Amino acid sequence: MDEEKLKKKALEYHSKPFPGKIRTFISKKCKTQTDLSLAYTPGVAYPSIEIKKNKQEAYKFTNKKNLVGVISNGTAVLGLGDIGPLSSKPVMEGKGVLFKKFADIDVFDIEINEKDPDKFVEIVKSMEPTFGGINLEDIKAPECFYIEEKLKSEMDIPVFHDDQHGTAVIVGAGLLNALEIAEKDIKNIKVVFSGAGAAGMACAEFIVALGVKKENIFMFDKKGALNEKRKDLIQKQRRFCHNRYKNLNEAFENADVFIGVSAGGIVSEDMVKKMNSNPILFALANPYPEIDYNKATGVRNDLIMATGRSDFPNQVNNVLGFPFLFRGALDVFAKAITENMKIAASKALAEIAKKEVPGYIKKIYKEDLIYGRKYIIPKPFDKRILVEVASAVAEAAVNDGVARRNVDIKKYKSDLKKITSNMFNQ
Repeated sequence: MDEEKLKKKALEYHSKPFPGKIRTFISKKCKTQTDLSLAYTPGVAYPSIEIKKNKQEAYKFTNKKNLVGVISNGTAVLGLGDIGPLSSKPVMEGKGVLFKKFADIDVFDIEINEKDPDKFVEIVKSMEPTFGGINLEDIKAPECFYIEEKLKSEMDIPVFHDDQHGTAVIVGAGLLNALEIAEKDIKNIKVVFSGAGAAGMACAEFIVALGVKKENIFMFDKKGALNEKRKDLIQKQRRFCHNRYKNLNEAFENADVFIGVSAGGIVSEDMVKKMNSNPILFALANPYPEIDYNKATGVRNDLIMATGRSDFPNQVNNVLGFPFLFRGALDVFAKAITENMKIAASKALAEIAKKEVPGYIKKIYKEDLIYGRKYIIPKPFDKRILVEVASAVAEAAVNDGVARRNVDIKKYKSDLKKITSNMFNQ
């Protein structure tokens, strides 16, 4: 579809038959005077009294258990940059659509007109009574690091910046499977990064948690190598400083893995040729990858490649992560999303790709999907993701001691399967 046709269809989609993409609905019967007296005064006083006696009762008597706040200040929206909170609203509504579609989670999108990190934190923190979890979205680095860390330390519900950790969870799943196919040991691989912002830093930290040695990671951003001579780096970036390579081109020599979360067209075919046998290349810049898929695969037939695009194999798509992470966290009334919960999600996602692909997925994507170089990550409409990832996250939350309630995993999986039966009817 050409750009003009896409623009026309997108504007019509967002404006007709009514503006926007998400609405609210009443979840209980309200047809009689009795119903009204239960929904509001005087009946509403009773659950309020119960919650006053025990705050956890809010999960029983209100929508808190299934409600996530998708919150942004619009300072780093998709590929659009700092377009402001109001312009970011269509994107935040879109996030709400994905939460509801893929995990039956309700969302209020909150666009905050505030760039001061401390003021932003105070605003979000004040909303804790409303939500079961907070999904931070499209907040620019380095402020996003401070904001998330501050909120996580001061709030008693999960806080998750998807631009960081959502990408990392999917990259982790793809990397685990790519390494298995390439027959490489995660402890011995050399990894080159382009991009040291929100996604880059989270991916680097996450693959270290999966087993990559920190000293084998070489990071670059638009200013060059992350090294100790630079004065513009924050502490999180300084953890990955190195003095071994002057530029990205040099670093590609004998690299096993490249992870790009930066800008299109910065990797050449010659750079790809320098990589070790069975190289793994995740070129995730959108809409234009660090190197075009066809160019990269044209010079290396042993390449395992992923992009952020849906028109090439192995799309790294955050919708494979955040809905299911929050589903598992919400269902055990989690206080936080821990590293182990993210690792559990990533490993569960990786395992799904190894299983036989259901017929309905093959029909949707019109591909004969078989675990291998061109299929290392499951497709978003695979109903098994909700069941396996959410249950793995819930179990990890219980094991980590951040769950307020326990669950019978076998029964929980059965309940999740019931949700999937109506997931894709709309």
